Amino acid sequence: MNRRILSVLLFFCVFAIAGAQNVSVKIFPDRESWVYNLSEEVEFTIQVYKDGSLLKNVSVDYEIGPEFFPTDKKQNVILENGELKLKSSMDVPGFLRCRVWANVDGRQIWNLGTVGYDPDNIVNTAVEPEDFDSFWSNAISSARKIPLNPEIKLLEDRCTSDLNVYEVSFQNERTGSRMYGILSVPKKEGKYPAVLEVPGAGIRPYNNSDRGAETITLRIGIHGIPVTLEQEVYDGLKYGALRNYWYINKNRRDDHYYKRVYTGCIRAVDFIFTLPEFDGSTVGVTGGSQGGALSIVTAALDNRIKYLAAYYPALCDLNGYIHGRAGGWPHHFRTEDPLPGEVETLGYYDVVNFAKRLNVPGWYSWGYNDTTCPPTSMYAAYNSITTEKELNLYLEMGHRTVPEQVAVCDRWIAEKNKELKK
Repeated sequence: MNRRILSVLLFFCVFAIAGAQNVSVKIFPDRESWVYNLSEEVEFTIQVYKDGSLLKNVSVDYEIGPEFFPTDKKQNVILENGELKLKSSMDVPGFLRCRVWANVDGRQIWNLGTVGYDPDNIVNTAVEPEDFDSFWSNAISSARKIPLNPEIKLLEDRCTSDLNVYEVSFQNERTGSRMYGILSVPKKEGKYPAVLEVPGAGIRPYNNSDRGAETITLRIGIHGIPVTLEQEVYDGLKYGALRNYWYINKNRRDDHYYKRVYTGCIRAVDFIFTLPEFDGSTVGVTGGSQGGALSIVTAALDNRIKYLAAYYPALCDLNGYIHGRAGGWPHHFRTEDPLPGEVETLGYYDVVNFAKRLNVPGWYSWGYNDTTCPPTSMYAAYNSITTEKELNLYLEMGHRTVPEQVAVCDRWIAEKNKELKK
């Protein structure tokens, strides 16, 4: 009887999930490139489908305007002929977003569409401290006075026929403050290039990288705790001591949470250079979101890095909201005024100021529909880069990647390693 009841409950759960997925809101602009000149009008077409069929007389709510600053909002608009057309424009470089909520069967299904207005001319709003370079030079020099004291433990259950996999740790900016990670090293004797994989935001365990048997890969965590613990440990920290860690000491330059994170990335490169299997020269860095930010930061601070690949970088143009436009994750100043010293402190951590200092090739990728890392903020950093750069746009994407996007990035990294080996 219990099994029968369980089967019935599972059936209805699956049915409910399927029902929630069969309604979709389509929003598309009238230009394939999704890019417009200043003051040029865009026309969005909105349609709602259920089970693949266009719905008519559906009620929708919508808002349209610059990212996070909608200028036109309406509720209970009826799609009498199955579609709604909305027109708008912008007269300054940035991104204009149309967000729609469809009211179907007692539920709200939403989607958004975003277009760029002269995005290549978005100018950053970051404050650059006069002592930016000396601050980070001193921070790194101070951290390097602490011996790495690396610890390496073979994870036999993770090893493959081609790779040895280890849990590693090494000291960071003070005695006892350690960085932890997962290291994958080819078993075949030889000297290999290395890739440092830096993490997106969060507190979690880490698997080993699947980058292949021709590359050393070091995947690090940033919180100074082992990366192979049970999930409940990370959940406890996520909702406890490390909740919203990105705001910790956000108005104290020398104590901001990201100071030990940024120096920790440099110490990770130091650790790579101690590995006997490393070729002694070829090292790149890659990551997404917070990891995209850390990729730019690491490449800017460490001249041993030969290239970087960054997906939708966070921490870009943090002052944006003060200037009436979208700022980068974690959205400082979106809902609260700056604390005393906060604007000045964040200037030392804003990815824009690191992007300006890059001198190595970079591969970048994001989508226009990203609400976590607004494209306005990412272009503010990207437009500040003066060295070789390549932007791969996946226009409809939000804050995630698709397999073909990852494949393109991995091929680019592999090609860079081959070029540098010659």
